[in-house]
Amino acid sequence: MSTPLSSDEIATQASKSALRQRIKNTDNPSNADYLDSSDFPEGGITAWSTVLGAFLIQFCGAGYTTSYGVFQDFYTQTYLTNSTPSAIAWIGSVNAFLTFSVGLVSGRLLDRGAFYHVMKIGCLLQCLFLFMLSLAKPNGYYQASLIFLSQGIGSGAAIGLTNVPSIAVVSHHFQRRRAFAMGFVVAGVSMGSILHPIMLNNLINGRLGFANGVRVSAGMIGGLLLIAYLLMHTRLPPQPNAISYTRVLQNSLKDHAYVCACLGIAAFEFGFFFVAFYLQLDSRLHGISNGFSFYSVRLTISNTSSFIGRLTCGIITAYVGIPNTIISCSFISSAVIFAMIGLRSVASVALIGISYGYFSGISIGSLLGMCAAGFFLPSLTFGLGSPICGAVLTSHYFWWRPAVLAGVSGSCEVAFCFWLTSCLGPLG
Repeated sequence: MSTPLSSDEIATQASKSALRQRIKNTDNPSNADYLDSSDFPEGGITAWSTVLGAFLIQFCGAGYTTSYGVFQDFYTQTYLTNSTPSAIAWIGSVNAFLTFSVGLVSGRLLDRGAFYHVMKIGCLLQCLFLFMLSLAKPNGYYQASLIFLSQGIGSGAAIGLTNVPSIAVVSHHFQRRRAFAMGFVVAGVSMGSILHPIMLNNLINGRLGFANGVRVSAGMIGGLLLIAYLLMHTRLPPQPNAISYTRVLQNSLKDHAYVCACLGIAAFEFGFFFVAFYLQLDSRLHGISNGFSFYSVRLTISNTSSFIGRLTCGIITAYVGIPNTIISCSFISSAVIFAMIGLRSVASVALIGISYGYFSGISIGSLLGMCAAGFFLPSLTFGLGSPICGAVLTSHYFWWRPAVLAGVSGSCEVAFCFWLTSCLGPLG
């Protein structure tokens, strides 16, 4: 004698029956897989190979973007000496902007079932534009335009095509372990920001020179992207109904807390890349040795501290709440940016690298958890912050001007978060 079904089981079967009828009416048999979309594998060779492939995409994509400080220093001192720091900063800023904003397009294509086509095009274009970058010559006619088109626009758009889909496809395979899998994938950015500067600095400033060094870097990235493409697999079918971005935007603008959070993120991101792009150049111009400026600031101290900060932000927010964490860490990060005005010695460079890397890492990790979907507006400030800071820096290198500008922008985020907590109370 069979056991009678509970009311929950009856409701589940009824909902699946209704869903099956709707899928049948669409005359698309492939959508039948949606019936099993709740049965996530939570592991297995296919799932973990997808995670590894996404990790490599982040390592080669956003991880490469955050290494632009090496190029900023090299272009300013050697390759584009006739251009201002502000003009040179536009290259990395446009690259960073496209890395995040193109996700609006590539994410929609993923929903339509074009994952493999998007990844294939993005990986091929990223390799192509890196090889084009190697054709640039120092201070040649139109060379600045070639670098801007290849590294700023071309490479940025290519990375943007692969950035969001590589993260989103992981959610096809995990639900209960999704946080762990996503954390591993995003760690590829931090790993890239640590290892790429070592390779680029030794290749570009070493025996191979800029052209051959960039080609070696492009070849390595091409091989890793090929491996990543072969490792990643989708599981869920295309979404039957596309999401209306207009409707999502209209609903989001009605949520004042959400808008305030987005404005706070945008204010913080305006000055975020100032340290990443200019700290190495600032320390070198103040007489710090090249070896310490690069390895201690860009690698051992700054990026490693940021990596630790992103790992520990979850523990800290669990105790004090997300808004309180953002307010305190953003305030400290802003104070550290102001401290760049007094950068004079090895000790000051080390202290700035440690402090800013750690506390800005916590802020970024907390902001992602608080408002992960609202990063299009911050991507605009990603693209505007560094060039504007470079413009106020000028070719005479008045370092106090961009330090004050970037520090004030971080303070604005603190003000937005104070307003948010005062209106809604503690959220964490």
